[in-house]
Amino acid sequence: MDGEEERMDEFNPMFDLEERTYLLSVLDSFRSYRRVAHYNTTHIRRRAFYSLPSAHWTLLSQPPFSVLDSLTHLDDLIDSNAELAEAIFCAGFRAFVAPNMDSEQVASIVPEKYAHDPFQVFSAVMDHLGAKATPNDMEKARSCVNQFYREWSSEGEVERGACFAPILSVLASEYSKRRERDGAIEKKNMNILVPGAGLGRLVFDICRAGYSVEGNEISYHEIMASSLVLNHMSKAGQFKIAPFALNCSNHLSRADQFRTYNIPDVHPASVLSEGDRGEMSMSTGDFIVLYSKPEYKHAFDVVATVFFIDTAPNIIRYIETVRNCLKRGGLWINLGPLLWHHASRIQDPQEGADDRKGASKSEDVGIADPGSVELTNDEVVSLVQHFGFSIEKHELGIDTGYITNQRSMLQSTYRASFWVARKT
Repeated sequence: MDGEEERMDEFNPMFDLEERTYLLSVLDSFRSYRRVAHYNTTHIRRRAFYSLPSAHWTLLSQPPFSVLDSLTHLDDLIDSNAELAEAIFCAGFRAFVAPNMDSEQVASIVPEKYAHDPFQVFSAVMDHLGAKATPNDMEKARSCVNQFYREWSSEGEVERGACFAPILSVLASEYSKRRERDGAIEKKNMNILVPGAGLGRLVFDICRAGYSVEGNEISYHEIMASSLVLNHMSKAGQFKIAPFALNCSNHLSRADQFRTYNIPDVHPASVLSEGDRGEMSMSTGDFIVLYSKPEYKHAFDVVATVFFIDTAPNIIRYIETVRNCLKRGGLWINLGPLLWHHASRIQDPQEGADDRKGASKSEDVGIADPGSVELTNDEVVSLVQHFGFSIEKHELGIDTGYITNQRSMLQSTYRASFWVARKT
């Protein structure tokens, strides 16, 4: 895609045993989506259904209930979701595993009858490598498929608008101020960083608005999924997903449960090839480790964080990193709740703090550092000010969901904090 590139920062996870094991688990979680979803969703429910008294399951098999027909429909929707999951698997395999194998290796592993089916070829190699997804990675794969609803469906604009529109509004205001101060500067000369880029929609929207933007993501699940949608999809509406179908609770009707959404709502490559766009890139790795480096000092005009800062075990490390990579006078725009992702972590006293992953005393392991703390919004804002930022705007109570089924009997809403801080 013109104006878009991916950076792996010269690290090959296949050459690190621990990282390779994790990478293969992530790949296998997408590869196994179809099988696991059928088993956990419809197979178990059919078995439970037939355990009912025969008079009861016979009644419920007939209209207007037709429970067995509903389970058959649910199987079809699982297959539709699985098409996306398997496309992510194939894109991830090509990016991470395929470059480390030659054709002779592959030929010795893959049965000839599968030679022209990329999914079967890649799957055979995965079996050869001993790939096995953990339950946690399986859950992340399921969530990642559902996240396409929020970031890449037209219906997800409700959530995106609540979270992304304030970011884009501040960027537009900042650009106007800079034009008044510095003259006719171009938007593409403003460099924006988006840590925790997820599936890449905010990065894409910022680039589409004309700015140069770099997304950063540490999750292999998100990296593979965002690469698929940004680089490898051929058209809008290429896939159809049913993000709420696998949860069988709190539905008003089967039609609500089985509603499908076409993704992506736009074709990123086509959109970014039109008009005068900025540059777009993605980096892979720990935000703290990567952007604390001297080469990133004063590199960005704006850092935009959405539903991100509460992923920090130690929020001070995030603040220090943002300060390092922001130019003097640059902006930090933040929107999100404080659903702290790390419970208090107690380190085994027999394990030295510098023994994790073979870390030396001089090696920064970023969010893998020991310890964690959970602060209130007021405390976070005070810390930001303590480290040399001036709060220019602060709003509370911005209501938004996160992959919320608007037709569900259960609604969850975040009342997000939104603030803009300038580095002094």
